[in-house]
Amino acid sequence: MEVSIEKHLSWLSSETKTTRRLLERVRDIWSGYLEHPFVRGVGDGSLDKEKFRFYLKQDYLYLIEYAKVFAVGIAKSNDAEIIRFLSDIIHQIFTSEMNIHRAYMRRFGITEKEIADTTPSLDNRSYTSYMLRVAYEGGIAEILASVLSCALSYEYIAKAIVSEHPQASLHPFYGEWVSGYASEAYQKNNQRLVECFEAVTGELSKKQLLRCEEIFVTCSRYETAFWEMAWEMKL
Repeated sequence: MEVSIEKHLSWLSSETKTTRRLLERVRDIWSGYLEHPFVRGVGDGSLDKEKFRFYLKQDYLYLIEYAKVFAVGIAKSNDAEIIRFLSDIIHQIFTSEMNIHRAYMRRFGITEKEIADTTPSLDNRSYTSYMLRVAYEGGIAEILASVLSCALSYEYIAKAIVSEHPQASLHPFYGEWVSGYASEAYQKNNQRLVECFEAVTGELSKKQLLRCEEIFVTCSRYETAFWEMAWEMKL
């Protein structure tokens, strides 16, 4: 399933130059997502549900740390609009995105206690620790660069799945995951995220832009590791 990034993130305009520059650096990495057996299993509905259960718990823990990255951005910003925007993103993570997870948790019978007792995998811990270190050491641009890979790649993956398997969003089990990340609401949140990123990177030096690229590429590699961790059910 080889699909250009632009095909499924078609809303990116010519004005989103910095984001496009970052995406250009990760074409090979992102094409690998679509070939990964975990992603392909979600797409055609063949994925072992125990693997998805493992992923679900790890991703729930990941989202909590992911939200903290935005929270550091709030603490560092003096711009009321950026603070309001990042606060809204955190709200969306704990409601819209986590609601997808909670629905599956109910299906699996996963309790809040089970989640609390779950040990983050080494790959999960490494990925989130990296993002938080970037957040504490950098500014708003670096923070947004660290979260963009996850946010945009999930939309890209879900839309690529729907392109190859038009009925995937209707699958009785995996359809909710696919439709959630391929939805217009999720796309709009990503558009706002990119707009904010473009705004704060407009005046960056070449050195700072290269740092944002490095962060984005590193997080894209961590995304590959996360899919592999889920497939192998590896702690």
